[in-house]
Amino acid sequence: MIRTFCSAVLLAACALAPGSSPATADDGGRCATPSGPPPASSAPTTVNTLRQAYECVLDNYYSGPETDPRQLLRTALAAYAQDLVRRGADTPDLRLPALTGDRAADWAAVAKVLGTGDSRALRAAITGMVAGLHDNHARVENITAPSEDGPVGTGIAGLSAAQGGQLDPAARPPLFITRVLPRSPADRAGIRPGDIIEKVDGIPAFIGEKVNQSLVDTFASRTVRLTLKRPTTGRVRTVRLTEGPLEEQKRAVTSKALPGGVTYVKVPGFFPGAADQVIAALKDTTKAAVLDLRGNGGGSPREVTRLLGAFAHGKVTSYFCPLRGDCAANRTDDTIPLLGLRLVVLTDRGCASACEDFSAAVKDNGLGALVGARTAGAVSGPAESYLLDDGSVLLLPKVRHLGPAREIIDTVGVPVDHQAPMTALDLAEGRDPGLAKALSLL
Repeated sequence: MIRTFCSAVLLAACALAPGSSPATADDGGRCATPSGPPPASSAPTTVNTLRQAYECVLDNYYSGPETDPRQLLRTALAAYAQDLVRRGADTPDLRLPALTGDRAADWAAVAKVLGTGDSRALRAAITGMVAGLHDNHARVENITAPSEDGPVGTGIAGLSAAQGGQLDPAARPPLFITRVLPRSPADRAGIRPGDIIEKVDGIPAFIGEKVNQSLVDTFASRTVRLTLKRPTTGRVRTVRLTEGPLEEQKRAVTSKALPGGVTYVKVPGFFPGAADQVIAALKDTTKAAVLDLRGNGGGSPREVTRLLGAFAHGKVTSYFCPLRGDCAANRTDDTIPLLGLRLVVLTDRGCASACEDFSAAVKDNGLGALVGARTAGAVSGPAESYLLDDGSVLLLPKVRHLGPAREIIDTVGVPVDHQAPMTALDLAEGRDPGLAKALSLL
């Protein structure tokens, strides 16, 4: 896979102002808003770091004011203990103290049990506590400055079951490669889109009918051993891949003209400027647009409303809802001239976050047809970043996302109008059932 340094939601934390100083967190138990580059080196995770994360969730997460502090501390201590047990470092006095629901008193009780704490287990405690919110946009990440040598990785840039940093729990076998970067270690090893991954370091890709989530950690290794099956021939081989330098990948929209006044546009993400790139690609189109959002992991809500403004005016695209009070409606950007084109949108289980925001707006407002497969169901309010004193960044949404019909999309996804999923054999043989279906509709 590609080892990245700054994910889309962390652009604010990773944007380095010339001459700016690293942001620092409040050592009194409060997290801070990043105001500069990440620290040059990570500090150890301490009990105070856990306290910062605990207070930060209660102060800043959209449902934080109604979050039970006891539940946060239970999940944190459970993850702490599990990490110690996995490493054979368990201690005789670690137990969950009696908790009352009083925020300050409960923290003091847990801090007393932890003492000076174990740095690795404390890191696991923070991760577990945030995971306990069951919000895919709430997470903690280590942010490191980009390497002067550029990106590194194996060059496997897409998997059929990939959903952000996790694997789709609804994925069906087989697991196959969807994208290989040119001139990467994977490319040089002869790995091609459509190749089926049977095992990773001897670990099966599926256990029964369920994808093996432990592959996420296995893929994170610098060297992996893949057992691959070529769907066109049935040949099985084992390839050892070691990370190497990768060419910089420019984030850009690509397009091609199809017969009959139809333009196909691939939109890899809703990055800054993406909407204008799509609109420019469609300026000479006379009949219809096919927007391919498969594998689009999201990005900026502003880019979503801007692009939707090219297809409709005066429409609600989604709602951002606080814990209390009225929801704020997001609307099409009506300063964008209408293109007057028919629209088909291609989606898959890799279409997440802002991609689902766009897809739901198209479906609910009757702007076009959705073709492919149901989206990921991984959409929440925009995450804001908060710096902890070990140099990690906590990401917490301050609002929740609802679709234009005020429906919950998170965990459910946006259903397509026409099923046309991509298979491993389709990729290997250069077929695109989604595009074929889209053209038949037009």
